[in-house]
Amino acid sequence: MIAIFSSCTSNKNIIYLQSNGEQQSKGQSASYEPMLQSDDVLMIVVSAENPEVAAPYNMKLVSVMDNSDAAVGREKIQTYLIDKDGAIEFPMFGKIKLAGLTRIEAIQKVKSLLANHIKDPLVNIRILNFKVSVLGEVNKPGVHTIQSERITLLEALSLSGDLTIYGKRNAILVIREKDGEKVIKKVDITKRDFINSPYYYLSQNDVVYVEPNKTKVNASVIGPNITVGISALSLIITIIALTLR
Repeated sequence: MIAIFSSCTSNKNIIYLQSNGEQQSKGQSASYEPMLQSDDVLMIVVSAENPEVAAPYNMKLVSVMDNSDAAVGREKIQTYLIDKDGAIEFPMFGKIKLAGLTRIEAIQKVKSLLANHIKDPLVNIRILNFKVSVLGEVNKPGVHTIQSERITLLEALSLSGDLTIYGKRNAILVIREKDGEKVIKKVDITKRDFINSPYYYLSQNDVVYVEPNKTKVNASVIGPNITVGISALSLIITIIALTLR
C-alpha cells in the first residue's frame, strides 16, 4: 500500500510543454547554428568556375580499402580535425583558427583568405562528427550522430525512445562544453517557454542525462533480501492467524 501511494503523481509531472495559453518562439531559436569547437571533424570543399584553380586549396583524395573486399579500394576525401588550439591545417595557408565560429562565419573566413587567389570561390563546410549522448531514464540510451548539424532536446529524446515513466521531466541535465569549461544546466521540458531556452537546441558533444524520479529511487531500496523478509513475515503471520483460529 505504501508503494502504491508513494507512486501516485500529478499529470503536471508527466505532460510536456504545459502552458495556459499559446507560446511562441522569440525568433533566435530559429536562427540557431552550432559553434565549431576542438575535436570537430570537418569536410571543407573549395570550388571555382575553373576546377584547376581551386584544386590546390582542397585536400587530396586518398584510397581506402573496402572492408568487404581487400582487393577493392575507393577514393575518399580527406577531412580536417580542429586541434586543441581551435585551428586546422589548411592547404596553402597553414593554420587557420575556426573554433568559436559558426559554420557560416567559418565559410566567410575561408572565402576572405581565397579572395585574392580565386574569383568568386565557393566554400562548403560540414561537421562530420556532430553527435549528442543521451542516458539515464530513457528507453534507448546511446550516442546519436546527427547529419543535419542541428537537433533539439526533444528530438534527441525521441531518438532515445522517449523518457520512461520514471524519468524526471522537470530536471533534465544538459552538460555542455563552453569556452573550455563544462556547464551543467537543468532543463524543465514540462514548461512551454522551454522552447526559448538556449538549451532547446543541442550543441556538438552535448550530454543529456535524465534523472530518475522518487518512485524509481524508492523502488531501488526494495532489494532481494527485503523481498524474502517480507515473504517470511507474511508466512509467519499466516501461521499465527491459523493457529489462533
